[in-house]
Amino acid sequence: MRAEEKTLVKNSVGRMVFVGLSVLFQVGWIMLQILKLNEYSTFISLISGIVSLVVVLRIYGSSGNSAYKMPWIMLILAFPVMGVSLYLLLGHSTLLKIMQKRILGLSNEFVGTLKQDQQVLGRLKNIDPSVANQCRYISNYGKYPVYQNTDIEFYSEAEDGLEDQKEALKKAEKFIFMEYHAIEDSVAFDGIRKILVEKAREGVEVRVFYDDVGSVGFLNPDFIKRMEADGIQCRVFNPLIPFLHVFMNNRDHRKITVIDGKVGFTGGYNLADEYFNITHPYGQWKDTGVRMEGEAVRNLTVMFLELWNAIKHTDTSYETYLEEIHYEARENAFVQPFGDSPMAGEPVGESVYMNMVKCAEEYAYFTTPYLIISDEFKRELCMAAKRGVDVRIITPGIPDKKMVYRLTRSYYAGLVQEGVRIYEYTPGFLHAKQCVCDDETAFCGTINLDYRSLYLHFENGVFFYNCKAVRDMRKDFDELFPICREVTEQYRSGRSAVLRIWQCILRLFAPLM
Repeated sequence: MRAEEKTLVKNSVGRMVFVGLSVLFQVGWIMLQILKLNEYSTFISLISGIVSLVVVLRIYGSSGNSAYKMPWIMLILAFPVMGVSLYLLLGHSTLLKIMQKRILGLSNEFVGTLKQDQQVLGRLKNIDPSVANQCRYISNYGKYPVYQNTDIEFYSEAEDGLEDQKEALKKAEKFIFMEYHAIEDSVAFDGIRKILVEKAREGVEVRVFYDDVGSVGFLNPDFIKRMEADGIQCRVFNPLIPFLHVFMNNRDHRKITVIDGKVGFTGGYNLADEYFNITHPYGQWKDTGVRMEGEAVRNLTVMFLELWNAIKHTDTSYETYLEEIHYEARENAFVQPFGDSPMAGEPVGESVYMNMVKCAEEYAYFTTPYLIISDEFKRELCMAAKRGVDVRIITPGIPDKKMVYRLTRSYYAGLVQEGVRIYEYTPGFLHAKQCVCDDETAFCGTINLDYRSLYLHFENGVFFYNCKAVRDMRKDFDELFPICREVTEQYRSGRSAVLRIWQCILRLFAPLM
């Protein structure tokens, strides 16, 4: 729970506690059965050893990221029964085949609706081949094209994005799609809800979609009923249920608003009061976002429709929402919104970040609320710093999750010793997920630099090039650095043996955090 009292909204923490206790009861029951089998300890030990060895070999031989595989291997070897059980519940992707098949089937339905204009890629290649390669990768493996006829605006403060978002919602004529990890039925969302109700009365189709775990502490159980009573279609992603459930580990972390397929908003902020500094549970909250207008919004529309129908397939036709947009952009920007799915088997978000670092020549700046990265990602950051690129990462000064904060700091020493500079945002909690390189390329979206965002969650973001929004993001970094505390020298000298051991233990459980 947050530090501040929530007097306006009766939340569902009771349901979350019930689910937690139910799951603990099931885990306890399983452990009790294992203890009862102690009389057959020799046989059980032999079987568990064989099973754990087979599972470890399977993990080792898989194509996943090595830094993600290693904690599972160590956990299973140290605690065979518990490790194998946790892996089968939380780490074994083949157990997600039903949802995987459903989502991939929906993706096939959109084949043909997202076609890459090769002329756009050709023009980009003539300007900058490395950026064209990045966009080609996203188009080929993320299935989301890059567009040119789109304007993009960067918001250095979530409050500014929210106000523009409300004004854009008021102009909706056909449909409004909103998908968020967390919605709080309080002050910030109330302003949006009133607009949505009014637009629904005017005949605009309004859909709202939220993640159950992200919103469980913010919404009443009757939230959906009240929204639907006002003419707003509402769905919840991956409901929290009182059973051990592998898919429970995969959350919808996206933040998307689409208006008539013409205007789109995304970024780091959810629709809850703390994101707009209406409340201050962790000091001053820092978040960013972007607004797009033009052809590229089509990608966001498809992202929303895929997950909406993955939960319950009710759309029989998509043409109404994917009509051709007639728009003349003010800038000659290249804009590429994309989604990242744990069902696809391709870490698009991590690859986009790594490609940006690999191609940087002068600087690469990041903000992230959590820093729990793979060895491959760390190597790219360090290699960039070694070849003279100014690599800087800003993390929060006040944490929202203390254990994850300690884990984040455990990565500092290995980075700063190779030339990466680390800053902490002293005014409070920094939630923005963004990167800018060389005043040319930038990313803004929902993808944290941690295992959950990079491997487990449904995410989204925007890669953009050659526009004012890139320079505006650079300006935001220039204004951030003076109010942050640089901790580079503090961590350059290394850590004590006890601290290193503790941090290694924390990293063992990093995939579960």
